Amino acid sequence: MKKILLLHTGGTISMAENEEGTVGQQDDHPLADFASHIGAEADIEERVVFNLPSPHIEPDHVLKLAEIINNSDADGYVITHGTDTMEETAYLLDLLTDNQKTIIMTGAMKSSNELGSDAASNLAGALMTAVSDEANGYGVLVAMNGELHASREVYKASSINLAAFKSISGPVGILTKTGPSFTHKLSPLSTIDAKTLDADVYLIKAYEGMNGELIDAIRSLKPDGLVIEAFGQGNLPKTCMPALKNVLQDRLPIVIVSRSNESIVQPTYSYEGGGSELKSLGAIQVSGLSGQKARLKMLAVLSKTKDLEEIKKMMQA
Repeated sequence: MKKILLLHTGGTISMAENEEGTVGQQDDHPLADFASHIGAEADIEERVVFNLPSPHIEPDHVLKLAEIINNSDADGYVITHGTDTMEETAYLLDLLTDNQKTIIMTGAMKSSNELGSDAASNLAGALMTAVSDEANGYGVLVAMNGELHASREVYKASSINLAAFKSISGPVGILTKTGPSFTHKLSPLSTIDAKTLDADVYLIKAYEGMNGELIDAIRSLKPDGLVIEAFGQGNLPKTCMPALKNVLQDRLPIVIVSRSNESIVQPTYSYEGGGSELKSLGAIQVSGLSGQKARLKMLAVLSKTKDLEEIKKMMQA
């Protein structure tokens, strides 16, 4: 019989609706011991690690989860988590853990006592996936609304819909009555053995008419890194380039990703602020990651090296 470690961290799945119609935290998890009633053929150990709404989750909390998992001999892991930052925790956890471990994250868009709640069905689906041999080698998966999403591509597309989570190339699998059925598999992420995540990395998003004021303000804070969600294939307004050049001359690592979900960042355009100029100035162009995920990866990378060439290799791996 497989051993499954069920880790609770908080979020809507751990909350309840009150008489006023608002949803809040509870002293006791409303789905505590639920796992013992679903008939999963597994030995399930349940722990409450945190009881936090997901906007309160920080990288150090994810590091704690990674330490628990990396030092455990369980056959699979299920983590309940709030949906607002689930995509970030899933991706960072994937970077910090052995990609051969079966780790499933889940949550709920409606608390367990709300009409039409998805809490119990999502948790049941996550547990079914965790005990399945088919889930081995997929890294961290997000199980929501009967779908399985890879951490690298998953994002929260709706703030209210039960089908809130989407992936760039679609879910890697679906949940059936008998367990998960997979359609495709992404290449595994390279594990980063980070012991701390204490770098100061800022994230900003390019917008029409953007000047260099935000970049100047961030430079004054003496950060360890900067991620910019740029336009299209990685282009910026020319009006922010003087400030950006100053930061690059400081040899601060700057990662350029795209605002587009389906993103390829490359040095196509040669105009001022275009990807070709950014590359020539030393900006690190990264495809396929959102700004928030690129920032988390940079936190992990900076825990291992401060060398710009090594940072570039690790960010683009």
